[in-house]
Amino acid sequence: MFAHYFGLESDAADAFNAAFRIPNFLQNLFGEGALSASFIPVYAALVARGDRREADRVAGAVAALLGLAVAVLVLVGVLATPLLIAAIAPGFTGDKRELTIQVVRILFPGAGLLVLSAWCLGVLNSHHRFLLSYTAPVMWNAAMIATLVAFGSHTPLPRLAMLLAWGSVGGSALQFAVQVPAVLRVAPDVMAVRSGENSDLMRDHVRVVTRNFVPVFISRGVVQVSAYVDALLASLLPTGAVTGLSNAQLLYTLPVSLFGMSVAAAELPAMSGAAVDHAALRVRLDAGLRQIAFFVVPSAMAFLALGDVVAAALLQTGRFRHEDAVYVWGILAGSAVGLLASTLGRLYSSTYYALRDTRTPLRFAMVRVALTTILGYLFAIPLPRWLGIDPVWGAAGLTASAGIAGWIEMWLLRASLNARIGRTGLPAPFVAKLWAAAAAAAVGGWTAKITIPTLHPVVTAMLVLGPYGVVFFAMTFALKIPEATTALRRAVRFKR
Repeated sequence: MFAHYFGLESDAADAFNAAFRIPNFLQNLFGEGALSASFIPVYAALVARGDRREADRVAGAVAALLGLAVAVLVLVGVLATPLLIAAIAPGFTGDKRELTIQVVRILFPGAGLLVLSAWCLGVLNSHHRFLLSYTAPVMWNAAMIATLVAFGSHTPLPRLAMLLAWGSVGGSALQFAVQVPAVLRVAPDVMAVRSGENSDLMRDHVRVVTRNFVPVFISRGVVQVSAYVDALLASLLPTGAVTGLSNAQLLYTLPVSLFGMSVAAAELPAMSGAAVDHAALRVRLDAGLRQIAFFVVPSAMAFLALGDVVAAALLQTGRFRHEDAVYVWGILAGSAVGLLASTLGRLYSSTYYALRDTRTPLRFAMVRVALTTILGYLFAIPLPRWLGIDPVWGAAGLTASAGIAGWIEMWLLRASLNARIGRTGLPAPFVAKLWAAAAAAAVGGWTAKITIPTLHPVVTAMLVLGPYGVVFFAMTFALKIPEATTALRRAVRFKR
């Protein structure tokens, strides 16, 4: 919807996408990062041993501290917005910079609500209630889509960007509100934060959460800084690079969320309860790694070989043209380099958090950011000039360099964890079979792509990606990969 109304090469699109990184940053940092990693292991352990009342009181105390921190964060953010813009988009000047400042200031209160929503996610996940916490963002997206539909066709783009920011704030409030009743059902004593019996014990648990929060906050912040480095460098490229990078990130974040973050989030409470048994922990970790790889490898191959089809099906409408889809394909192809490493790294980091080790992921995340910064600059700015290509293609260099850094971080995480709990990881024959199946599927998809006539992008995607998926699953069945049978069995059970 955003692509339809804003297109790719517009200052308003670049301004909104740069500004929108603020709420995304805070949601990723608090939700799937620091809060989950520091709060869930403590809270889930209390729930697992049946101490529900104490668990609820700890959750309530954490919510109170979080609410205070969010209030301060939002106030400082609104006041310091011009400084933030200089940090996230130094290449923006004039009206483009002013619009970005206005949009960021509107978005900050909504970002605070998303942080509180992350607390709800932590409580629900600890009770193994995953569906609501991960579908609640539908409300956020629905509010923004409704804003675009209501105002998009007759509103100038700068004004539409500000209206869309207000729609985001309303959606953030809805995302938080729909989770609160469920939280109160599973944690009825969450408001019972008072002195008295076991108050010292509760404070001890809260101190553990707070103590673990700081290094994880820094660690996840470092990872988010990596994305900000990409945005900062993209702002130095011609108009369209920031929006192209944002569109590509929208697409490659999908498999990261579906197959990386989902497995990591589901495993964290379970691994926290099994952390003392290293053998059981290895079994859960290896099973999760295989599950992630089974879906991420074909996703990466699809982005590499058929990214234009994917981008056109989802984005090519209104102001978004076919050549824009091809540009996004180039950026997606770069992201395919590190897609598997990024998703596997999520699960390895969750394993450390289950072991109450928040510092090791921090060290390796800092290595990743350093590499992302150095390689990102080289790949995005000088490399296109050395190759004699349009500077706008530096955005593809950003995603490729981030992928290289992601592989190094994942290898460091795995090596350190293996030295601690024993050998883990994906067997080489299993990985080779997956890539072989994905390559065969790419041949099938590409054959369909070059033989069918010019059709609507959605129809083309069905005729190209359909055979791609069929060939991949057929090959994995033929190669006797157990995850193929498991996936089919789950799909049949879900349908019933």
